[in-house]
Amino acid sequence: MTDAAAPAPTPRDLPELTRVFGRIGLLSFGGPAAQIALMHKELVEERPWLSEAQFLRALSFCMLLPGPEAMQLATYAGWKRAGMPGGLIAGLLFVIPGALVILALASLYAAYGGVPLVQALFLGIKAAVIVIVVQALVKVSKRALTGLLPYAIAAAAFLGIYAVQLPFPLIVLGAGGLGAVLLAKAVPEGAAVARVSGRDTARTVAIWGAVWLLPLAVLWLVDPGGLLAQVGLFFAKLAVVTFGGAYAVLAYMVQAVVGDFGWLTTAQMMDALGLAETTPGPLILVTQFVGFLAGAQAGGWGLGLAAALVTLWVTFAPCFLWIFAGAPYVDWIASRPRLTGALQAITAAVVGVILNLSIWFAAHVLFGNLESQPVGPLRVLVPVWTSLDGVALGLTGVAAALIWGLRWDLMKVLPVMALAGLGATWATGGI
Repeated sequence: MTDAAAPAPTPRDLPELTRVFGRIGLLSFGGPAAQIALMHKELVEERPWLSEAQFLRALSFCMLLPGPEAMQLATYAGWKRAGMPGGLIAGLLFVIPGALVILALASLYAAYGGVPLVQALFLGIKAAVIVIVVQALVKVSKRALTGLLPYAIAAAAFLGIYAVQLPFPLIVLGAGGLGAVLLAKAVPEGAAVARVSGRDTARTVAIWGAVWLLPLAVLWLVDPGGLLAQVGLFFAKLAVVTFGGAYAVLAYMVQAVVGDFGWLTTAQMMDALGLAETTPGPLILVTQFVGFLAGAQAGGWGLGLAAALVTLWVTFAPCFLWIFAGAPYVDWIASRPRLTGALQAITAAVVGVILNLSIWFAAHVLFGNLESQPVGPLRVLVPVWTSLDGVALGLTGVAAALIWGLRWDLMKVLPVMALAGLGATWATGGI
């Protein structure tokens, strides 16, 4: 058996770890695929902090968890290097730079978001996001769909969320159960099994569960039913079901934020995703934008700041809970065939969910009107073709040429597309 415990931190570990993950946090643009590639370069290729096998096992484990897999992978790497202090440093540095940028951009948006000039800039960014989402879909599908059954699971997940409107957690549970039965693989005889401690796990869960939920309980006691309590409860629940990252859960979040609570409009939600794409850090920081805007529209900048901080707390505190409780089990899972099969199936289901998001986002950017139509016993959302926005379509083509044709870096594409949106809107008399 092998011991899964993380090493105790030494004085030299933490400053070096801070420098490395500070750089990763500042450079983590482009979504989880780019962030994971950056961490592989820093942690596997340039310094022997993780072996290739350890990195891939940790990545697979993080994809099984709710929450942003890249942030949790950073937290795991920090834990593996220097225990819980290392995990805290790595996870926080992955989030804080992007959170500060999002706060600044959300503040500007709350003050000037309705100005045609700002809307024109965002039109170009949203056109680029269409291409980015499709690119993410292609990359994830290449990694996840390695046989006929994973393709079938992805197709079923897409139909389930697009046409049947099944809850995302139900799709994840169904896929995981199917994979545990049909995709389980035999473990090589004599393979080492990591040693884990149930007592240590229970203590970690108790401590970090309290860190996560006690502030939320205080909010509810002080102002039951108030905006901050509502925001905290909703995003705490979202943190539990955010499998597959922000792309996968966006449709569910929009339904609740726009339809159930009325905090934002659909157009504001799409702007929120565009903003999150321009910043470093996990894309799930889009929740911070939503929380800030909900608070700012209800009570000004101060309430917006409070709502943003509540959102950040309940979104990311559980990430530390999952990792610190689950990290010792990463090597143990590799010796459990049914768990590895469940992970493979859930990853395949996420491909179908991202396909749904790609269609949903592109339809809302490219068409002015959408309508729900019956297809047999199902209902699907289809665009009204006469409402096609030619400017948005043209901008999407430009973005595709820059990203796929010229292979421009995302940090070049986004400002260029913002200016292109401004120019196209001005040329057509929109401003």
